[in-house]
Amino acid sequence: MKKLVIFCDFDGTITNQDNIISIMKKFAPPEYLPIKDNILAQKQTIREGVAQMFALLPTSLKDQIVSYLLEQAQIREGFAEFVSYTKQNNIPLYIVSGGIDFFVNPMLEPFGPFSEVYCNEADFSGDSIQIHFPYGCDEQCTNQGCGCCKPSIIRKLQDSDALSIVIGDSITDLEAAKLADIVIARDFLVKKCEELHIPFEPFESFHDVINIIDAKLGVEI
Repeated sequence: MKKLVIFCDFDGTITNQDNIISIMKKFAPPEYLPIKDNILAQKQTIREGVAQMFALLPTSLKDQIVSYLLEQAQIREGFAEFVSYTKQNNIPLYIVSGGIDFFVNPMLEPFGPFSEVYCNEADFSGDSIQIHFPYGCDEQCTNQGCGCCKPSIIRKLQDSDALSIVIGDSITDLEAAKLADIVIARDFLVKKCEELHIPFEPFESFHDVINIIDAKLGVEI
């Protein structure tokens, strides 16, 4: 079996919905909408936009937000089996997320441990929610405005002889997809890959992901 390493997004990939957008729809004033649209149109950096959106929310909402997400968030079908598959085949599985630690970690906890989980961090010490970005861009990143810079993490972790697989769904996964040997995509990332002629395999469930990896690499459990 070829040496593999998997970098998997969280919001909208492991979960069925984008949790940041779910939070904003439920709790934020309508001022978040133009910020969200600017991020998707690449008119504003992800780092700046995410910070601005969360700054619209008072820290007093923390417990309500966490309860809301844990009640309504759905993990994509087949994820538990996919995690088992990677462990059985000794494939490193890194979660690289533009999401925030206060909801990413509780949702992932039943499925771990993982090779590592990379995400942004929330600070509830002030009046409004502040976001910190511990995994910023390296000097090779062309954006210099990523929140959690996925291509920088990939460059740091990937062995030169390993095949990289990127699994994602959104604009935050695009730069990572450009570096990957294999891209497994859904939703907005599919549109961007088609637009930029980046080869990809579409998926809806993690059963699809297992089948894609098997088909491409002949992995046997």
